[in-house]
Amino acid sequence: MFDYNRTKFNRRGVLKSSMAMLAGGLFGSVAERAEAQPAIQNVNLHSSPSTLKITDMRYAIVVKPGPSPCALIRIDTNQGVYGLGEVRDIAGYQYAMVLKSRIVGENPLKIDFLFDKISQFGGISRQSGGVCAVEMALWDIAGKVYNCPIYQMLGGKWRDTIRIYADTTESKDPQEYGRRAKERKEMGLTWMKMDLGIDTLEGIPNTVMQPSGLSDWELRNQPHPFIATEVTDKGIDRLCEFVAAVRENIGYDMPLSMDHLGHVGVKSAIRLGRAYEKFNLEWIEDVIPWFYTDLLKQITIASPTPTLTGEDIYEMSDFENLCQNHVVDKIHPDLSTSGGILRTHRIGDMAFRNGVPMAMHFAGTPVACMANVHCAAATRNFLALENHSLDVPFWQDLVTGIEKPIINKGYIKVPDGPGLGISLNDDEVKRHLKPGTGYFEPTPMWDEKQSFDDALFS
Repeated sequence: MFDYNRTKFNRRGVLKSSMAMLAGGLFGSVAERAEAQPAIQNVNLHSSPSTLKITDMRYAIVVKPGPSPCALIRIDTNQGVYGLGEVRDIAGYQYAMVLKSRIVGENPLKIDFLFDKISQFGGISRQSGGVCAVEMALWDIAGKVYNCPIYQMLGGKWRDTIRIYADTTESKDPQEYGRRAKERKEMGLTWMKMDLGIDTLEGIPNTVMQPSGLSDWELRNQPHPFIATEVTDKGIDRLCEFVAAVRENIGYDMPLSMDHLGHVGVKSAIRLGRAYEKFNLEWIEDVIPWFYTDLLKQITIASPTPTLTGEDIYEMSDFENLCQNHVVDKIHPDLSTSGGILRTHRIGDMAFRNGVPMAMHFAGTPVACMANVHCAAATRNFLALENHSLDVPFWQDLVTGIEKPIINKGYIKVPDGPGLGISLNDDEVKRHLKPGTGYFEPTPMWDEKQSFDDALFS
């Protein structure tokens, strides 16, 4: 029987075999043996994987237009190999640094083990930003040690380029909104998204039925079903003018998605889904909070426009519930919330088995972008990756080692370099640091654990 484990390339096995041949004198002189055997490749010979240890974790905070600030982390080792990660946009660096005391001294190549150790400190939305940042930095280290791109360690590529989608700045003039969308298409984008919510109807009488005197907390933090807000026929007609203007400018030969409908009730979400049917939208996004799965499924069943959610979900089991019960038509994890590279890849595989496509939410720097690119390349049911930085002139200059422009005619080429395939452009990153913060300065204040026992059971 074929024994894969015996025939698989193994660095330690090669070295052991080489030592045996030297001891036995099987190939004559040293020079003759050097000529006879090819050099060992695809392994960083400057590292010793079995003795690799994490020695430090530091951070730097980047400010850019759009969702920001973005906290970058660097995990250092005893062998000079380091890994880069990124906390989800707008989330604090503290989410990552509290994990430092739990990973220092560990072998960074034990990625699954370390993720299990720190995963309890993740949560919905940006609460898991630190766990995910550490996870992607560990993958970066592993790729550098074995001189292998991350996508290969996930099983290899399904695609060589990653399609991106993006929205544009909003306008209360439908024709101007359409013109800006046309400019995006002229940049080479092959997938568009538009943010269109009831805030667009502000000041237009009889378009939105809403109780007066709602506080900012109610408008932003109270879940949709509890603020008694519904869109009228007049409001829906006005919103359709915006979608029509965008379609007139970009045509029907490219997907168009929609986000930020507003905190409206279930019935209004269904009515909007029906009204938008003629525009052939790819999806309407986050129509109500994802955890109201029964209500979300009602909308999905009643709306001819597909539904999508997922950017705030952390637990695998919640994605399984959405996919196995077909609560939505598509899922939309943010890798910096959904558990990092490996878990997001597994979420994609699970969704594929249930017949559910997967788009990916992203709004950070090129560090987290490359983590998404590797995951997307290795995940079969991937559709498109979001990008919020098309108008940030220095965005791609934050990193080196990758083909430029990073976003070329709506696609990102999957890098073949080890790990994430990028390095930081130190000078450029320093130019965009959050005022009053340093560049990967020592962090001894995070050396001690903030709690004694992390056990989840007795």
